[in-house]
Amino acid sequence: MKKMILFSLTLFFLACKPEASPTNTVKTEDTVSKPSQRKYTDCNHSLAEAKRMDSILLGQLEVDPPSANRAIKAFTDYAYYCQNDSLSPVFLIKAAQVARTISNFNQAKIVLDFCIENYPHFRDRPAALFLLAQLYDEDTPLNNETEARRIYEQIIKEYPKSDWAVSAKGAIRFLGKSDEEMMREISKQK
Repeated sequence: MKKMILFSLTLFFLACKPEASPTNTVKTEDTVSKPSQRKYTDCNHSLAEAKRMDSILLGQLEVDPPSANRAIKAFTDYAYYCQNDSLSPVFLIKAAQVARTISNFNQAKIVLDFCIENYPHFRDRPAALFLLAQLYDEDTPLNNETEARRIYEQIIKEYPKSDWAVSAKGAIRFLGKSDEEMMREISKQK
C-alpha cells in the first residue's frame, strides 16, 4: 500500500512540468559530494540539461542507475546554481524521487531537507515533507517511526486543510503496521 502511494507520487512529480529549490550536494554512486565544479553562468544551459535528463527518465520503463545518477546530478546542479529560479525546488523533489527509486535514501533525504529548509514558501513543500516522512516510515536504512510521526504531524499542523494533511493522518494510522495488518484494517472499514 505504502509502496503504491510512493510510486504514484513519483510518477506524478516526474511527469510534472517544473515549477519552483536548491541543493548543495550531489550523490553519485555511494558518495555524497558537492555539485560539479563547473560554474554555470547561464541557467538556461543548466535547465536544458535538467530537462534533457528528465525526458530520458520519462522514456525509460525501468530507471537505470547510471541515468538516475546523471539526472540527480543535473537536477541538483540546476537547483544549486540557479537557486532563485522557481523551478529549483521542483527539481529538488524530482532528484529526491529519483534517488529514492534507486534506493539512494541518504541522497533523497539530503535533497528533501534542503528543499524544505530553503524554500519555505514553495507551494509543494507539504509534498516534500510527506516524501521525507515516507523515507522514515518505510523499511529503509532511515527507518524511524518517531521521526516519521513528527513530520506527519508537522504537515497536519502547518497545512491542515491540504490533501497532504489527510494523507498524513492516514499514514499515522498505519505507522508500524505490516502490509497485511493495514489491509485487514482497511477491509474492516468497508
